[in-house]
Amino acid sequence: MTQEEVRIGGDRVGALIGKGGATKRELEEKTGAVIRVDSKEGLAVVEGENAEGVITAVEVIKAISRGFSPERAFLLLRDEDAMLDIIDLTGIAETTAQLERIRGRIIGRDGRSREQIEEMTGTQISVFGKSVAMIGGHEQLKTARTAIEMLVNGVPHETVFSFLDKKKRETAQDLLGSYY
Repeated sequence: MTQEEVRIGGDRVGALIGKGGATKRELEEKTGAVIRVDSKEGLAVVEGENAEGVITAVEVIKAISRGFSPERAFLLLRDEDAMLDIIDLTGIAETTAQLERIRGRIIGRDGRSREQIEEMTGTQISVFGKSVAMIGGHEQLKTARTAIEMLVNGVPHETVFSFLDKKKRETAQDLLGSYY
């Protein structure tokens, strides 16, 4: 029997449980894990005979608790190459104003910066609280993480998007090269 505990922010418990328990039930069905949620403590206990199912359920719960909608978090169930990566911004920003500035740089005006990074890397990104969470394949996550770290470090957006464009072209070249 494998058992894991996951902290969930109180405002994300409802998203994990879903309407009438639908999200929690679907996650249990797809992973074979049993999930107990203590909304007062903000804790989910995940257990099951299948360690892989428990680990997958934990990753989906972490994604939901980091701001992903259940639909987007379930990508971790549908795509065996998909992984969750989380960048903690607490050590980077010393004040609330700095944190807001960093979050604003990543999100961009009307969410365009975040959307462009998602589009150019093939990832899903959630900027929530004091973290940035990403879902994607290994190489996609590596590129997205680099782009976000560049923004966090104050690199101009134009430079970041040039970097992403170059990476996208390299990936396309690699794919073409593998066919010939």
